Amino acid sequence: MATTTNAFLSTPTKTPSDKSASGMSRKHPHPNSNPADSSSSSARSSRFEAYNRLQAAAVAFGEKLPIPEIVALGGQSDGKSSLLEALLGFRFNVREVEMGTRRPLILQMVHDPSALEPRCRFQEEDSEEYGSPVVSASAIADILRSRTEALLKKTKTAVSPKPIVMRAEYAHCPNLTIIDTPGFVLKAKKGEPENTPEEILAMVKSLASPPHRILVFLQQSSVEWCSSLWLDAIREIDPTFRRTVIVVSKFDNRLKEFSDRWEVDRYLSASGYLGDNTRPFFVALPKDRSNISNEEFRRQISQVDSEVLRHLSEGVKGGFDEEKFRPHIGFGRLRDYLESELQKRYKEAVPATLALLEQRCSEVTDELDRMDSKIQATSDVAHLRKSAMLYAASISNHVVGNHSELF
Repeated sequence: MATTTNAFLSTPTKTPSDKSASGMSRKHPHPNSNPADSSSSSARSSRFEAYNRLQAAAVAFGEKLPIPEIVALGGQSDGKSSLLEALLGFRFNVREVEMGTRRPLILQMVHDPSALEPRCRFQEEDSEEYGSPVVSASAIADILRSRTEALLKKTKTAVSPKPIVMRAEYAHCPNLTIIDTPGFVLKAKKGEPENTPEEILAMVKSLASPPHRILVFLQQSSVEWCSSLWLDAIREIDPTFRRTVIVVSKFDNRLKEFSDRWEVDRYLSASGYLGDNTRPFFVALPKDRSNISNEEFRRQISQVDSEVLRHLSEGVKGGFDEEKFRPHIGFGRLRDYLESELQKRYKEAVPATLALLEQRCSEVTDELDRMDSKIQATSDVAHLRKSAMLYAASISNHVVGNHSELF
């Protein structure tokens, strides 16, 4: 992301509307594109935008709605932050913030073909409105850090389950919403309470427990399945991994250990540890942390994917079982799967979500009617005078009665 001295642009601080926020509404179909495909894409975009608004409102008002969401889980150094930046298509120094140990981050990614540079907005604390766009990577990191520190100082805690909501509109990110949870740690940092690791674990379990949430569990490739520190914690939440996507991160660190096909295939199958129906994704991302352009960052991501596949095919004797494992190797495959899976869950959840919203609307309408009746009653002078006289008579009788008892 290009750095600029003007970190905040002057725009209205209201929740982005369909017209201003949804890039799909301005997207012109290719001349040779299928109209049915264009209509389907528009429907997916509208559905995604509707769920994003519901999510923002739910966070602002403390409401719990069964909105399909992706929750990222893993140890503090297992690559969650790098995965988020890769999905966004640009870097914003989230690792430098170290907020993974402090507050969850709800990252709403919106694919907007017109946004040639990233446009990021933060939802205001205790409000459903979003602030002005932030265009500086360092400003994004500063906001994450300052909001985290301010809330923890206010609550006098080391961690907090209250999320920060960031909306990112960009031509190179998918329509995807991910909740980045605090990373698991074995020991508290200097100055933190000793029970911080337990607090983080309990908070992450709470965030991951709702059955409508898809879990993305990251574990770096240097860790053996049999000695995984956090796999058992995930099993406690989702015993059969029915709604868990397991991602083996930093996969390139493992490649040099493979010499024969049977070694690769055995490792990729995770045989005996995850069950026959659980197929992990294997992802490697660029290690270069120098100041490069967003375009170069995306090019490196694609290059790493190609290099990993080339090594497995040409650098290992006999290659690997491509038909079985290739669909689960590389960042690009994981990204496509997550976007497709979330859209499928959105579509499936529409009837139940609408029914719940109708129920809540009915409850609010009834409550408003009751309040309106009370307001009308208090505005009726005769009714108010009568109520006051009855109340005064009640007090008078009570005082007389007590006076009689005293004598």
